[in-house]
Amino acid sequence: MGNALQAAVSGMKVHQQMIDVAGNNLANLNTVGYKSSRIIFAEMLSETIREATSPTALIGGTNPMQIGSGATLGSLDKTMSQGTLINTGQQLDMAIEGKGYFVLNDGQQNVFTRIGSFGVDSQYYLVDPKTGYRVQREGQVGTLEGFQAASDPGIRIPYDKALPSKATTTISYNGNLSADASIPTTHELNIGIQYTVNSTSAEGTTEIDELDQFTGGPLGVGESGKITISGIDRDGDTVVAYDFDVAPATTIDDLLGDLNTTFPDSTAEIVNGKITLKDKVSGYSQTDLNLVWKEVTAEKSLELPTHTQVAVAGGNAVQTTVIKVYDSLGSEHTISATFVRTDTDRTWDMVITSVTGDVKLDDRRIEGITFSPDGSLVGIVGPDTASFELDFVTDGSGSRVINVELGSEGTHDGLYSFGEDSTANASGQDGYSWGKLLSLSISSEGTLSGLFTNGVRQDVAQLKMGTFQNPAGLKAAGNGYYVPSANSGEANFTTAASGGAGRIMGGMLEGSNVDVAEQFVKLIQAQSGFQANARTIRISTEMLRELTGLIR
Repeated sequence: MGNALQAAVSGMKVHQQMIDVAGNNLANLNTVGYKSSRIIFAEMLSETIREATSPTALIGGTNPMQIGSGATLGSLDKTMSQGTLINTGQQLDMAIEGKGYFVLNDGQQNVFTRIGSFGVDSQYYLVDPKTGYRVQREGQVGTLEGFQAASDPGIRIPYDKALPSKATTTISYNGNLSADASIPTTHELNIGIQYTVNSTSAEGTTEIDELDQFTGGPLGVGESGKITISGIDRDGDTVVAYDFDVAPATTIDDLLGDLNTTFPDSTAEIVNGKITLKDKVSGYSQTDLNLVWKEVTAEKSLELPTHTQVAVAGGNAVQTTVIKVYDSLGSEHTISATFVRTDTDRTWDMVITSVTGDVKLDDRRIEGITFSPDGSLVGIVGPDTASFELDFVTDGSGSRVINVELGSEGTHDGLYSFGEDSTANASGQDGYSWGKLLSLSISSEGTLSGLFTNGVRQDVAQLKMGTFQNPAGLKAAGNGYYVPSANSGEANFTTAASGGAGRIMGGMLEGSNVDVAEQFVKLIQAQSGFQANARTIRISTEMLRELTGLIR
């Protein structure tokens, strides 16, 4: 009877613990990231009344006789199954679908959690708002752009930093260049500056040193300057550079006369104050002109353009394109470029006709863009390369090469040439201006990506994830945090969707994995077990009372 009392007391105790566990599970029914617990009972050590005997040749063996002494707590485990994912729509809410934990740091050690309700503190760190613990990152994502410090494992959300501008290095083109169109155009250059005298358009008889664009005042006796004339003629041959002398009384007509001599296939004139150079016949032409003020006495000079504009590109057929590009300071420039059909079958050139801003054109033409009889791109035939060379004067970076992607050779994925109207145009470029962070999103791999005011999306950081050989062995540390224990194993650090870690779901939180119906059943079982053990104590007590009553 003593054993019965002891066993019943132990049974009541473990069933009390069973109610505590179920009650705690139900209390955390709506706790984000909560993992339910389960209790496992174990039989206590039994009292052996008789040992077992072995069988002999004449009689069989006997089993041991033992009486149990009750129940005890065998184990109290966390059920680490997936909780329901709840859509919150908050950009910094994150849930893990699968295994793994977010890694946070309290300033001394890492802690691990499934709760991804993060926020940004006053120093722009990504933190758990209820404790201020910083979310940890993995790898070098965001360090090159200066968003993250290489020595700081925390994640900074760069609302206080600008995304640096990126100079354009590549322009892409696609579309059709007509294989049979024949609409010859007459090549015409335009100096791009309207020369005036007292704000009235200059004429051929106007003296150069009287122009509003001539700085330092008129040339005096003995003073002079030079305009270096160079370029390329209609057939693509280099014009030998020479200096045109500017002295008092030198007129624009004098300059035009020398231009006509230098470019015999073209006619130079001044129209509404602008100097033009126009071919005498239409069709394919490579005429180009450069004018540079070389020297002058008394610091006097004439304003000349950094590049001559191509008012009309000469070709047997043309297709004009326009695209915006960026220099290293993020300043925007519009490049107008024209494809011109040459005198060679299935061959086109591409020439920059103008660029906005203070830009020098060191190499404005791509020669020999060739197509095969089936319309696919052959590539550049000849010594030229698919690139332009420009000097953005304002950013001071010097001459830079901009590569031109025309498509893959032997395919129709970029430029092609069929017997239809030309449709070729710029399809994109890789530069952009500076911008400020506008919004955030997160990928399934845990990469935080920022959308900036310049329309560019840039990776900011990548979350660190922790996995464990035995997640059920983790020790709860409050606030939904866990720390490793002797039986969980050390954390294996990785990134989401790799190394056994699950995917990150942005704009979501993981709910608890508590099954209400199961917990209610546990409550009923605990109540029944407690009542049964209490009944055992009552009956044992009555039997003892009867026994003591025998001596009366």
